[in-house]
Amino acid sequence: MRVALIGANGQLGSDLLPRLKEAGHEVVPLRHADIEIADAMQVAEVLNPLPLDLVINAAAYNLVDRAEDEPDIAYSVNALGPRNLARLCEAQGWRLFHLSTDYVFGGVPDPPGRPWTESDVPQPSGGYAIGKLAGEHFVQAECSRHFVVRTCGLYGVAALRGAGKGNFVETMLRLGRERRQLRVVDDQRCTPTATADLADALVRLIETDAFGLYHATNSGSLTWCEFAREIFRLANLEVEVTPITTTEFGAKAHRPAFSVLDGRKLASVIGGPLPDWHEALAGYLASRGKFV
Repeated sequence: MRVALIGANGQLGSDLLPRLKEAGHEVVPLRHADIEIADAMQVAEVLNPLPLDLVINAAAYNLVDRAEDEPDIAYSVNALGPRNLARLCEAQGWRLFHLSTDYVFGGVPDPPGRPWTESDVPQPSGGYAIGKLAGEHFVQAECSRHFVVRTCGLYGVAALRGAGKGNFVETMLRLGRERRQLRVVDDQRCTPTATADLADALVRLIETDAFGLYHATNSGSLTWCEFAREIFRLANLEVEVTPITTTEFGAKAHRPAFSVLDGRKLASVIGGPLPDWHEALAGYLASRGKFV
């Protein structure tokens, strides 16, 4: 398959690129310097000359708090950008893969504690989440052969090279080396996901014709406080972690209190679930030693 990978130097893109090549696909890697997806004319100028079968959009405006101050910019990248890609892909007969987020679920499932499924109605709150949900809708409406995949809390070794905004694991490791005590939010439950595991799953998904909306995260769930404690345990860092509330943390943008995603639909298509989050974290910490 001939693939254009947009966001190739980001955390997910950096893991997707080698896996796509290993699977035998011809890949054109595109960075933000190569293509601005919010510019429809530039999208056409860059992609039209390429002989493609699939466009992968792993690019996004993901500075969640800044999106509250720059809602128009965030919307143009997260919503209008996917629309531009979807329209071109439909016109050219290409497939489109688009990455979305757990942030579209700003409410509480019924009953509480049940993982969100693809059929649940999203309740986005804040500029980032609203734009990402709009991007999903544009892709679904404008491109008949699409994959839309929601995921959560990505972390990958590309962050060690300064890709994107970094990740939670690297932030905790840095702070854990600087301090002996940390306060971490304990009332947001989700599933942080290793980009290596997600990339493996996505390569299997795009090789099918099972188009549609999917949830893809590592298995299990936990709070950020619990995640931090496990990071420090595995890294042999003695850090006292004090649980705090989202209100105490005081971030500008709304964070979902519960955004655990049900991945059974994807598992049924690709032959099984993504690894458990414990296994994923241990694998990440082991692999990052090659890059430090």
